[in-house]
Amino acid sequence: MKPYFPIFIVAVVLALFPVVTDSNVLLTLLIYSLIIGLAAQGWNVLAGIAGQNSFGHAAFFGTGAYVISLWQTNLHMNPWVGFLIALLVGAALGSIIGYLAFRAGLRGSYFALVTLAIAEVLRVLANAASFTGGAAGSLLPINPGWEHFQFSDRRYFYWITLALVVLSLVLVKRIQRSRFGAQLVAVRENEGAAQALGINVLATKLKAIAISGAMTAAAGCLYAQCFLYIDASLVYGSKMSVEMLLAAIVGGIGTVFGPLVGALALHVLSEVVKVFAGDIPGIDLAIYGAVLIMVVCFLPKGLLSLGTRLRKKKYLR
Repeated sequence: MKPYFPIFIVAVVLALFPVVTDSNVLLTLLIYSLIIGLAAQGWNVLAGIAGQNSFGHAAFFGTGAYVISLWQTNLHMNPWVGFLIALLVGAALGSIIGYLAFRAGLRGSYFALVTLAIAEVLRVLANAASFTGGAAGSLLPINPGWEHFQFSDRRYFYWITLALVVLSLVLVKRIQRSRFGAQLVAVRENEGAAQALGINVLATKLKAIAISGAMTAAAGCLYAQCFLYIDASLVYGSKMSVEMLLAAIVGGIGTVFGPLVGALALHVLSEVVKVFAGDIPGIDLAIYGAVLIMVVCFLPKGLLSLGTRLRKKKYLR
């Protein structure tokens, strides 16, 4: 229980926000930050822990969003069942991409470019297909009798999103403390040495990308249910992949809380900048870039390393 105590504390603190505020604007901001934090955690499993950098994780995010959207709009079925199916499809897509790429020996920048290309292909296909709504996108209905399942109350939606984020934190913590986690770290550090130690490198990386794909697809489902509208550019676009990557980098790659901290920090900062900067176009993107440069230069291990550095300085004094 002790290793998971910080997760429990974070969960309790975040769960109190809907109690102390009834602002739908603030809750929507926090929900979106949690969704990106969940997606970034999926990216973190593959890139941060396993060392397989991806530039196209929007492929899984968009797939999750479209699967649950099509499940509701075309089949008019229970969104909870669609959520589970989206997780399976996300894991399957990850396994297929991983098998084709890893079997071909792709790693590093080559693997990252392949994921970027796949996300772009899926964006073009979704934008052209008629059953996805094409360029007009897809509008999710509030189905009569399913309002509870679709989390129409922002507070309930916040708590359910938070619950999934907490589950992802527990999962990543368990992975880090497991034999599988040790194998992922070994593969990340040196694939040749890991294979010499008897680790099945291909199977290990496939498990990592399947878990990553399912987690990111779950975030896509939540996005679709929250905003009730998706289009290819939103959910398959490179901007979504960059948001996940930035959240993990700013918070701390390879850590349990890094993606969540990075997502909350970036989105809260973005809103604060918008309030003080007015309607200056692109100011939030400029701030994103400036924050990323400062983090890479002065906190290469992310915001979570700030406390450690301060303690070291105090000790040296």
